[in-house]
Amino acid sequence: MELDPVIHAPVRLQIVALLAAAEEAEFGFVRDQVGVSDSVLSKHASALETAGYVKIRKGYVGKRPRTWLKLSDQGRRAYLAHVAALQAIVARSGLTLTPE
Repeated sequence: MELDPVIHAPVRLQIVALLAAAEEAEFGFVRDQVGVSDSVLSKHASALETAGYVKIRKGYVGKRPRTWLKLSDQGRRAYLAHVAALQAIVARSGLTLTPE
């Protein structure tokens, strides 16, 4: 198994992990949870969309424009494979992670 270079960037990994736990998330919520600016989130979300990992939907709530992000099926598979690759790397070290 190999690490996915699209997901491996820390901000992208955080975005994908957050979206893996939700059906869909509003742009502002993702921005706040990941702790980045609008422009940084937009850049990373676009890269994930280009890779086919995230679907971006635009619409309105009342008269206010909103953007939602959703992990695609391809993105979910890529995320799970990336996590498995990370776990395999850690397992090779022989260390056991235990909560303190």
